Amino acid sequence: MGENKDNKEIRSIDLFCGAGGSSCGARDAGVKVIAGIDNWNSAIEVYKANFPSAKVINTDIRKVDANSLKEKIGNIDLVLASPECTSHSKAKGAKRKSHASMNTAFEIIRFLEVFKPTWVVIENVKEFGNWNRFPEFVQQLKKQGYHVNENTVLNAKYFGVPQSRIRRFILGSRIQIPEGPQKTKRKIRCAKSVININGYKFSDLRKEGRATATLLKANSAIESLGEKEEFLIVYYGSGKTGNGGWQRLSEPLRTVTTLDRFAYVIPIGGGHKMRMLQPDELQLAMGFRGSFKLTRLEDITRRDRIKLMGNAVCPPVMKAIISSLVSQ
Repeated sequence: MGENKDNKEIRSIDLFCGAGGSSCGARDAGVKVIAGIDNWNSAIEVYKANFPSAKVINTDIRKVDANSLKEKIGNIDLVLASPECTSHSKAKGAKRKSHASMNTAFEIIRFLEVFKPTWVVIENVKEFGNWNRFPEFVQQLKKQGYHVNENTVLNAKYFGVPQSRIRRFILGSRIQIPEGPQKTKRKIRCAKSVININGYKFSDLRKEGRATATLLKANSAIESLGEKEEFLIVYYGSGKTGNGGWQRLSEPLRTVTTLDRFAYVIPIGGGHKMRMLQPDELQLAMGFRGSFKLTRLEDITRRDRIKLMGNAVCPPVMKAIISSLVSQ
């Protein structure tokens, strides 16, 4: 899929690249990743480790001269971009939103104007479509010569990712109005598939000092599942109504966030033990390959590893999007 019908190599640049989820998806689709831009040191280090041949720029995207960059890297066929999402997310709630950060999405238009790629794929939370400047943003894409599909909302669990993660993708093509990809026909994967059963130490669920809220969630799960079933406690939002802040391991993991969210609980010795899910497990839950270099980078803290995954794009979803886009 790395070549179009004219047998031309497809070259991409990843704006707001983060750890490189979109770039991984592009590479898996056969696209050559030329450059990535981000303004977070930890993300840049992870991106460099996984894309050693790409030009990686560590700075505020507003400071990047697109014309100078084009002179250095040449033509680009595909622009990938995941602009700031925190202020758009419903998880932000009533907290004050950063309009300056939200407006960085318009930097994408500036790069499109210079590079004039055939395709553009923009990823964000579903609520990105509720932004008061969203219609203006879409109109700017159209002014750049793109046929735009701004309503592709996909759940990663339908693309081989063992996680329920809903995201909006804005697709642009200079050829025709792009369609989103078809769901995979593979069986939906469950949270159990990413857990390293023997890899980490556990502590007693009911040890002294354990938070009352944690115990209430655990009690709710045990009451529903019985004393002998494993389960996950889900922090930071209760998810489905009435589930008491826990989930079954037979279901896809709920959305990975930028903070520790999941505790794995197992029955043992007449009681229960627990531990938090670890970055390597979250990496698999996001759909990254096991060979992706995240946990092997010693300078990246555990907290940043989790944040990198919570901010990332699921590679299998991006692969499906790009494969579909280019084949059209």
